[in-house]
Amino acid sequence: MTVSLLNNSSTSNSASTGTSITGNSASEASDMFTKLLVAQIQNQDPLSPTDPAQFVQQLTQLSQTETLQNLSSLTSANSSILQSMQVLSLGAQVGSNVMAETTTVKLDGTTKVSGQTTLDASSSATSVVLTGSDGVEHTINLGVQAPGTVPFTIDPAKLGLAEGTYTMKVVTSTSSNPTIDIQGRLNSVRLGATGSVVLNVANIGETSTTAITGFNGPATAAASATQSTL
Repeated sequence: MTVSLLNNSSTSNSASTGTSITGNSASEASDMFTKLLVAQIQNQDPLSPTDPAQFVQQLTQLSQTETLQNLSSLTSANSSILQSMQVLSLGAQVGSNVMAETTTVKLDGTTKVSGQTTLDASSSATSVVLTGSDGVEHTINLGVQAPGTVPFTIDPAKLGLAEGTYTMKVVTSTSSNPTIDIQGRLNSVRLGATGSVVLNVANIGETSTTAITGFNGPATAAASATQSTL
């Protein structure tokens, strides 16, 4: 915040100037403001003293600056604490299977990958379409489906899918665009360069915490739900 200090017209012909308080702490800003305020009073024109209301306004501005600085520091500290707690909490889940919303899936060419989509309405013709880097589409037909969660399995061997990353979409008879959740092992949790929490999930890669839609327990013990494997 910029605090305006009025200079006496008898000592200079310039108009009022602005001094920006950018100290490292509220205490430094307060000390600087006090020194400038004293200098302003000492150099004011006795025949035309500065309006006391202006000093009150400046003091109010200083108080607001200190409050904002304290609030900013408190918010930053709380944010760091919450992020650290989130990393520790998610760190305990490393090794577990999670469900994450995604539009891409990483395949190794042999391992089956479980997924699911959620339909808002009945669909008489439902399918999951995967597209590789070569632009070729591969379709998993799910047939007639009622509203709700629809599980499926991606079988690279059966579909002839080579190792690589594929984009995914769900095609329905209602022309809606349901989201897709893919199951994968939570491999690691870390803080990104911007302070955000970054997760590394098998079959997906790096993703954010907001993409996680479910925890399915330890990878070695998690059993697959009833799925449509085509």
